[in-house]
Amino acid sequence: MSNREYCPGVCVYVFSLVLSLLPVLEARPSHPVEGQSVTLTCKTQLHEQGPSVKFCFSSNVKFLGSGCRSSPKLQIPAIWKEDPESYWCRTTQQGSKWSLPTNIHVQRIPVSDVSLKTWPAGGWVMEGNKLVLICSVAKGTGKITYIWYRGALGLNLGTKIQRSLTAEFEITGAKASDAEQYYCAADNGYGPVLSELVGVTVRVPVSRPVLTFGNYGTQAVLGGLVELHCEALRGSPPIFYQFYHENVVLGNSSAPSGGGTSFNFSLTVAHSGNFSCEASNGQGAQRSEVMMLNVTGICQVWGLPSENGNSPLTAGVTDWLLGSLGCLGLSTMALIFCYWLRRKMGRPSDDPLRSPPRPVLQESNYLNSPDAEQPQPVYENVTVARGDEVYSLVYHTEQELEPAAAQRLRTHGTNEVSKVSFEIYSKPRKINMADVDYEDAM
Repeated sequence: MSNREYCPGVCVYVFSLVLSLLPVLEARPSHPVEGQSVTLTCKTQLHEQGPSVKFCFSSNVKFLGSGCRSSPKLQIPAIWKEDPESYWCRTTQQGSKWSLPTNIHVQRIPVSDVSLKTWPAGGWVMEGNKLVLICSVAKGTGKITYIWYRGALGLNLGTKIQRSLTAEFEITGAKASDAEQYYCAADNGYGPVLSELVGVTVRVPVSRPVLTFGNYGTQAVLGGLVELHCEALRGSPPIFYQFYHENVVLGNSSAPSGGGTSFNFSLTVAHSGNFSCEASNGQGAQRSEVMMLNVTGICQVWGLPSENGNSPLTAGVTDWLLGSLGCLGLSTMALIFCYWLRRKMGRPSDDPLRSPPRPVLQESNYLNSPDAEQPQPVYENVTVARGDEVYSLVYHTEQELEPAAAQRLRTHGTNEVSKVSFEIYSKPRKINMADVDYEDAM
């Protein structure tokens, strides 16, 4: 037998003997899923094993754990795809060698079912508050890259890489401009998976509303139609408005699309006073400044105050005029009616508009002369003297009075002969609007 034929057999035997003396490292499971724990066991053929014998584990010439230990087992809590594939073990016994390498093949699960949620839930957030975008996956192992996007065009907001099924992106103070659509993507090496679009609404509290009186300003005519307009310049719709008169709710209205709204009502004497309005969109109510409205009577509008300075029209008369005449004929009839009331109530004696003209009395040599040149009596139109009696004022140019005329003057309370006499024009009667002298009133 040649040496060449004998050596291979001897070499194989010696190699087998050496291998039998080396420790063997086992990994369970040998094909773990990322994040799963793995147990390493170091097995040896040595017969002498005692407390002095230690077992050491290594990966890429790096000791695992806190060093060599008395237990032949070592547990890796979680193993990942990027961790080393090869592992060794040995004992501290003299002459001990390292085991042959054991490879661990880690499996990665691709991400799936990516979704985006918000906090507060539902995508509703108050202006100035924190908004959190939560991206999550139903499955996926290893380091996952999360990316958040804003708008359908995909403006990149931020990126995070972490080993978890969820990740958060925070907007510290939400603004009205942050009301948009958002989505996220997750990737652990097999390609990004996108979530669906999620809309975010930023609720803006209403600002303090402004109350106006339409075209009237703060002066309004009794019986007129008044428009109250209330508007909050800022605030997310819908906005609900309430109108107050002396802190009592007068009416309400809403603006589904935002902006302001109006409330109309017919003005009565009771509506004089303070008005305000309130705006609310569910995020707190705001009250406007108080505005004062002065209600003016019809006679005062035309510069015709009553004798005591107040309008002689009562609410009942005004309501009757409005109901009977309507807005179109109210102005003319009200003016006539005010003149009639003034005539009925009378004016002070020193009113120059009320003082009758004094004719120049001419002397005549003829008593009750029918001559055409003899001055004729001068009459002033119907005048209310007192009560409901209606008189005409007549001026005569005469030198003497007949007994009958003198007796008539005495009947009216005077004993002196005068050139001025009063004659009854008509008997006391109730005033009817049809009887008013329009030319005189105007």
